[in-house]
Amino acid sequence: MTIDEIISNALQEDLQDGDHTSLAVVNKSIKGSASLLVKEDGVLAGLEIAEKVFSAVDPNLKVKTFKKDGNRIKRGDIIFTVSGNVQSILKSERLVLNFMQRMSGIATKTAMYVAMVEGTGAKILDTRKTTPNMRILEKLAVKTGGGHNHRMGLYDMIMIKDNHVDFAGGIKNAILRANEYLKKNDLELKTEIEVRNLSELEEVLQTGNVDMIMLDNFSIPDLQRAVKMIDGKYKTEASGGITEENIRQIAQCGVDYISAGRLTHHVKSLDMSLKAN
Repeated sequence: MTIDEIISNALQEDLQDGDHTSLAVVNKSIKGSASLLVKEDGVLAGLEIAEKVFSAVDPNLKVKTFKKDGNRIKRGDIIFTVSGNVQSILKSERLVLNFMQRMSGIATKTAMYVAMVEGTGAKILDTRKTTPNMRILEKLAVKTGGGHNHRMGLYDMIMIKDNHVDFAGGIKNAILRANEYLKKNDLELKTEIEVRNLSELEEVLQTGNVDMIMLDNFSIPDLQRAVKMIDGKYKTEASGGITEENIRQIAQCGVDYISAGRLTHHVKSLDMSLKAN
């Protein structure tokens, strides 16, 4: 789904046959303006999406921006002013806020995690734990906050997880079948496999033919040992139970990536409001 499709669907969901409140109480010819006010410190994301929403509702609306996506923002900042037909501004208001508040919340959380691992060499990854139909925007917010996107979906990477291993009859079978599938279908996709313990890791190392190894819910001592066992032969990803309290220690184990579902599914939207001028 494209960004334009997301916006179109969201507007249809909200408007249906019209914004009856605005149609009832606001004269259709009235012009005016409103400003987006920041009510909480954080990292800005979704400004470009907001401009697209205003344009989709009414191409004649004029937006004057004072910040850019990725900027640090603080309580009291004005992000933009929008001027034009008041009914159009009111139609756009909630969707603009919904996008910007959630995306800024994700960018803020991501920036915090990125800062926590600074100097370790570890990069922060998102996951597929996203809001249905909002993935492209939520992953854009992660990038805005300084993180990196993992796979976008089931289609752009081979990711062999625990259930795949169990249903395939073991790690070696899963890896061999994955490689046969890629060859048979002439696909050039990266392959990553999840391991749950050091024993499974040893089996992966004996089998080979992967690009990345996910170390899922490993203790710090086991994570340190796993990184030594892998010895740079494959990219490493630490996953599972990532929190503000342990992320620095995990990064110091020497993993290449740390993936955190919390970036998108445990996020608090950043407080903002659109106020008439």
